Amino acid sequence: MKAQAYDILQKVFGYSDFRPSQLNIVMSVLEGEDCLALLPTGGGKSICFQVPALVMEGVCVVVSPLIALMKDQVDNLRRRGVLAAAIYSGMSKREIDTVLDNCIYGNYKFLYVSPERLKTELFIERFKKMNVNLIAVDEAHCISQWGYDFRPPYLEIANIREFHPKVPCLALTASATLKVKDDIVEKLLLKNPAIYVRSFSRKNLSYSVRFAENKLEKAVDILKKVPGTSIVYVRNRKGTKDIAHSLNQVGIAATFYHAGLDNLTREKRQAEWKNGTVRVMVATNAFGMGIDKPDVRTVIHLDLPENLENYYQEAGRAGRDELKAYAILLTNEQDIKTLEERAAIAYPPTDFLKKVYQCLANYYRIAVGSGFMVSFQFNISEFTDTYSLDLLTTYNAMKVLKEEGLLDMNESFFSPSSLKFEVTHSKLYEFQIANAKIDPVIKLLLRTYGGELFVEFIKIQEVKLAKAMNISEAELIRVLEHLDNHGIIAYSKRKDQPQITFLTERYDAGRLPLNTKRIEERRQNAISKAALMVAYIRENSQCRATQISNYFGEDSDAECGICDVCIDKKKALGQRDEKLKQKIIQTLKQGMLFSIHNIQEVPGLKNDTYTLKVLRELEEEGLIFCEPEGVYKLNN
Repeated sequence: MKAQAYDILQKVFGYSDFRPSQLNIVMSVLEGEDCLALLPTGGGKSICFQVPALVMEGVCVVVSPLIALMKDQVDNLRRRGVLAAAIYSGMSKREIDTVLDNCIYGNYKFLYVSPERLKTELFIERFKKMNVNLIAVDEAHCISQWGYDFRPPYLEIANIREFHPKVPCLALTASATLKVKDDIVEKLLLKNPAIYVRSFSRKNLSYSVRFAENKLEKAVDILKKVPGTSIVYVRNRKGTKDIAHSLNQVGIAATFYHAGLDNLTREKRQAEWKNGTVRVMVATNAFGMGIDKPDVRTVIHLDLPENLENYYQEAGRAGRDELKAYAILLTNEQDIKTLEERAAIAYPPTDFLKKVYQCLANYYRIAVGSGFMVSFQFNISEFTDTYSLDLLTTYNAMKVLKEEGLLDMNESFFSPSSLKFEVTHSKLYEFQIANAKIDPVIKLLLRTYGGELFVEFIKIQEVKLAKAMNISEAELIRVLEHLDNHGIIAYSKRKDQPQITFLTERYDAGRLPLNTKRIEERRQNAISKAALMVAYIRENSQCRATQISNYFGEDSDAECGICDVCIDKKKALGQRDEKLKQKIIQTLKQGMLFSIHNIQEVPGLKNDTYTLKVLRELEEEGLIFCEPEGVYKLNN
């Protein structure tokens, strides 16, 4: 099986060898073991489940909370000739139905699914019939109440294991404390799991914290000193645009990225940054997940992340090529105060949570008992304006409702148009004969996309099809909608707005089943994590890399030697060395000769290992010499 794993690694993914820990994880899965893998950001988690899944017969079900990452991985696998599909909020029932059928009856190898889908009867009944070879749980820290992105639907994963009890489960995460690690093992019902933990230390990545009142000025200074690609993280969308503009004004090519941009703009800017046309991407934390660019030289934070987990993930996007890179956090006292205040209001009062839920139900006209797994386009600014709600508090309330498993909210969402023929070849031919005006559109679809249209939903671009037909895009869409209405095709129009999905049937807001005890614990957890973030910022005596490793439960006191704390220590030690050297030379110049045996008689000198080290350095530099009887003298 090892030979097959290497063969797939090389032929499908183009890599000659596995990274540290990857092969051990792959072999554990192939031997049918449950497994927990903690690999640092950029550690190659996807290879750990993709390779063994391709070695074995059947389909691998991958549970992931990140729609953008799911889509990215599905597209990458398909480009490599591997059949993969994804199910996530915002898809129509017909699309989901087709995907699930293909995973049972087709030769699909990967099904990516958001955790919210696991509880639906539609998924469970089809899952039972699938030939599943592996359940892979990405971002597994989400299952833990003590993780930084708690997702109750992750608890449903343990329930689906009973339908395929012999199938191994592989849990993967880039950042988990000891408490979270234990939670993952317990909640996923991992049986005697093989646990692989790669060091959280990155030997090539220099961490620094710099206090600055004018953070932008300091960032410009850093970007001028350190060449190469960079990411600059800020908290709000307006800040991304303003800072990118300021960087361009001083001659640093920059663009900006956030979840509020339309998909074409996001893709264009991401491509410009990846190919080097633009040097600096100024972004909110919506940018970076799944971005494969190994040569990022600097990651600069102009605003404080909510916790060390987020900081480690975002900073870790620098230096994935294992060459020297820098993660610089620029801050000041006002930032620290803001972080602490934000943590305190991250979990709004229960009454406000109920009010937001009621407003959402009114906004979308959802009756009590309806709305299960229904998705809507969502503009939070319009929503808060409609009901005169504070935007930040409402956003926090939505996150809590998401954590409580009531809603799903995707800020960055794009789903291209897709369609599939719903009739057989013969029925389609009969329809073409009877509808001569529409026949050219059907022929164009068949010519462009082929027989796959009868098997699965295929992504289409209306603008290109309309151009080929020499008609307007609006006219083409009317024809496609007509075909959909007559049951000839299933047509799903593109979506590029943020999406909100009701994960349960709508409750009466007064009886909303909120776990108030858990919400209070999460509130205290957020405050505690913010305090630990502040402690990291203020700590200037312990190596930054060691602080991060210790935070994640890695017992390490080895200093990196390249962070700001280590460099400051080296400078201080160098200054101390220089001061002692001058003292020794001055003493000898004044004619006070000494040996190692009576050195303590000289004021300011000691007979210790540090003084001996400095004496040796002075000898190596040719400034002093030691006579045979052990007396030190100056070299003339």
